[in-house]
Amino acid sequence: MEASFSGTQAFVLLLFALTIAGLIRYQAHSTKVFGLLLITLYLSALVSTDQLIASVSNTGLLTLMMLMLCSVAIEKTRLLRSLTSFVIGVSYKATWLRLYGLTAIFSGLLNNTAVVSTMLAPIRSNRFHSASKLLLPLSYAAILGGTLTLVGTSTNLIVNSLVLDNGMESLHFFDFTLVGLCLVLGCGGLLFFLSSLLPQGQSIPIEPQAYLIGTKVTKDSELVGKSVEENGLRNLESLFLVEIIRDGRLISPVSPEQVIQADDRLLFSGDIKKVTVLAQFQGLSLFADDSGLPLSNLSEVVIRPESRLVGSTLKKSGFRALFDAAVVAIKRDGEAISGKLGDVELRSGDYLALAIGNDFNQRHNLTKNFFMLSDVKTEHLLGGWREKLAVFGFVAAIGLAAIGVTTLFKSVFLFLCVLLLSGALKPNEALQRLPVNIWLIISSALVLSQALNASGVFRWLDYIGTSYSDLITPFAGLVIVYLLSWLLTELVTNNAAAALVFPLALELASSLGANPHAYILAVAFGASASFISPYGYQTNLMVFNAGQYQLKDFVKVGVPIALLYGAIVIATIPLFIGI
Repeated sequence: MEASFSGTQAFVLLLFALTIAGLIRYQAHSTKVFGLLLITLYLSALVSTDQLIASVSNTGLLTLMMLMLCSVAIEKTRLLRSLTSFVIGVSYKATWLRLYGLTAIFSGLLNNTAVVSTMLAPIRSNRFHSASKLLLPLSYAAILGGTLTLVGTSTNLIVNSLVLDNGMESLHFFDFTLVGLCLVLGCGGLLFFLSSLLPQGQSIPIEPQAYLIGTKVTKDSELVGKSVEENGLRNLESLFLVEIIRDGRLISPVSPEQVIQADDRLLFSGDIKKVTVLAQFQGLSLFADDSGLPLSNLSEVVIRPESRLVGSTLKKSGFRALFDAAVVAIKRDGEAISGKLGDVELRSGDYLALAIGNDFNQRHNLTKNFFMLSDVKTEHLLGGWREKLAVFGFVAAIGLAAIGVTTLFKSVFLFLCVLLLSGALKPNEALQRLPVNIWLIISSALVLSQALNASGVFRWLDYIGTSYSDLITPFAGLVIVYLLSWLLTELVTNNAAAALVFPLALELASSLGANPHAYILAVAFGASASFISPYGYQTNLMVFNAGQYQLKDFVKVGVPIALLYGAIVIATIPLFIGI
């Protein structure tokens, strides 16, 4: 007996098809496509209010949201920056192997997008190797490493949220690990040889706001006695060590082998918003540190032509007493500034970045001396016990969930509460980084899944499964699910692909009498298999412009990787999971 469609089923299937078409056509506006889908399903009464509320408060979805917020605190520690300093060296092969191995490991434990974003700028600014030879391997290593665990990529957590929404037992932390290890090792070996096909472009200079930032090495600093390279001062994000002043003598340019001594004055040029990165080096004090003023919110001003500061220096002018502010950095358009900040002769038009006191805005001499520009929000980095709390707390939260002591939801929830109560994560930071787009996409996909199931739109799968059981075996169904997930992740995005294919995979497994767990993992791995298109996975898009790649670079390296990846997934899921 052939399957037939009712009007409701036909309408739901039409919405499903239009959603896929909309995602392909409007790749940059996937949130709007899913938002329109959600509104249509709700207004047409295909889902109830209770179903809508259940979708937006899905346990797996909330776990993903909290985990991404916890990753914000990890980004503010020295952990990933120290990793980057260790990775880059003179030998390309050694650098590549360290980059690939450590990126894959960290991407299995942290959100892989956070790993790539932290390492991006130091790799672009490194002096040893062309950035284009490293950035694409960085992205692929993050994708492959993300397949190792439940928390390595948002794709796995999205699939888990769909599992929970269907009343099934949650995926376990290491359900992905055996297949993921085969992918990391197999695809990593191939990628190592294919990296020779990447373009030999020039290192791409970052265009910072070229402020000169003065620092001093204290006598008890951990930097003393070690070279610039050993201290990790060469590959700072958007900051460049341009000069060292030692006993009144100027050292410029600064070689990586230059050994740091006590009382050295290190002058950095770069983005003033990154100035708090320097505070992570023990015993490296900023020019403004003696003032005791906070660096969390700087004010940017320009010296007026009639200012009393013109022709004077910061030391001679008594700047702190005049304005209740301390100069953190100086910038001069069209001309490089050299030497100690306190000894620079100020000119009209000079830009000053100021750490300000409580009385700054009440001073009547501001408008006489400055043109006031907008405030500069510096990055809030963690240090001391808060940094240790963020790192070890994250390890503890993930570890307890991994060994089954508690659920991932509970451990991440408690860790997020600790971060907020301790001040390691500010409420405004959490609100700013709240992944609303992912929340909307997954909620909409959950609602669509409920509409598909409730309307019986996949009834035809049962008909196909019984009528063509000789042709469509459980293994053939697994291949179909993987290929569909892979195709959609290259055409749309990984998150959307996982959300759209999941209900179909579950119904197909049921109709074929196959192991649903195997099909679920096929969706997860297929949705992470974005190697050919720079638009299917966020890390690919991040390195696409940064490395000045062309689409052909992704194709010639990504096609062999994608084929091997697919072969490994299809071979190992039946081996380790069974179908």
